[in-house]
Amino acid sequence: MKNATPHYEKISRATTRKDCITSYEIEKRKLMAELKQVNRVSVTTALWRSDQKVSYMVVTCHYVDSSWNLQKRNLNFCEVPPPHTGIVVCDVLNKCLVEWGIENKVWTVTVDNAAYNHVAIQCLKENLSYKNCLPLCGKLFHVRCFAHILNILVQDGLSKIQNIISNVLDTMKHISASEHRIKMFSEIAKQLQVSSKKLIMDCCTRLNATYFMLSTALKFKDVFPRYQQRDPTYNYLPSDEDWEKVIVVCSFLEEFNEVTHIISGSEYPTSKLFLPELYNIKKLLKNTNVGEDSFMADMIKKMKTKFDKYWGDCNLLISIAAVLDPRNKMKLIEWCFPEIYSEVDAVEHIVTVRETLRNLYNEYVEAHKKNIGEKDVQSESKRKL
Repeated sequence: MKNATPHYEKISRATTRKDCITSYEIEKRKLMAELKQVNRVSVTTALWRSDQKVSYMVVTCHYVDSSWNLQKRNLNFCEVPPPHTGIVVCDVLNKCLVEWGIENKVWTVTVDNAAYNHVAIQCLKENLSYKNCLPLCGKLFHVRCFAHILNILVQDGLSKIQNIISNVLDTMKHISASEHRIKMFSEIAKQLQVSSKKLIMDCCTRLNATYFMLSTALKFKDVFPRYQQRDPTYNYLPSDEDWEKVIVVCSFLEEFNEVTHIISGSEYPTSKLFLPELYNIKKLLKNTNVGEDSFMADMIKKMKTKFDKYWGDCNLLISIAAVLDPRNKMKLIEWCFPEIYSEVDAVEHIVTVRETLRNLYNEYVEAHKKNIGEKDVQSESKRKL
């Protein structure tokens, strides 16, 4: 820098640290001022562990600003001390909400399906109910992450065909284990003019990772036999029959990949999209014809069981969001529910959704009665004038 700019003066580590903290505090004050103008917020959390084995929770706030634009802000990276019980997680989350002054504005909290999260959200709901009356007595407060449940559904199903996936996964691990093997594989791929995409490893915590691994491996299907001729230590080459099964599995998982892509967007509201996608998944599981001797029979059966476990009850938030889309209203509920639930349960759940909407509307009117009354008086005065 001295050579580039003779007048350059090096900034000390302490000054850099101070400037970073100052910038953070300025942005934090701006966001707190903006959040004061917001009536309701939704919160999402996720628990992670750093390379230093420090557990922390990311708290993200979602809200609609005064210009009706959807906003998303990471509020904090909160350290979560062991043990990671529901009470500990609740205390950490509650402290963060109080610090930002939004504890009385929380509409929903979305978490993954870990057992401690169920306890944490229940405790948090009880804490917030002391000061504020949550909408519908907190029936919409706890939201289970749709994408996480979808991932569990897929992973549980894939566990039944692990013998098909294992050869492909072992192949990826073997080739990725050294730079020499990767280089050899890439040279063969170039000779065959195969896609320049890199090999993708499976990861149970990443959504659609298995699908991406299998679909990418299919693109390199002709490369693997030639690689085996050059690497005598490679013993995981899938057979032609295995590749045929991989093609069938990829075709089946493509629908789940598309659904995950749709519901994982952050630049647009997603809650109204969940019910139609839920319907598509149920329809896919129901209409996929596999015989008892099919290699996918146990997989489909397992996924159906998981689907009914997680979505066997009426999900009010997903249903209400779908109804409030003026293109859908109750017609979508009446069309989807008979497919998702049994005939008796579908009728019961439709009634529940309709009653819940009525109660939610009544709560809204009650909460804004004073403002509505003033507006009616003003409108009447203008009309008379």
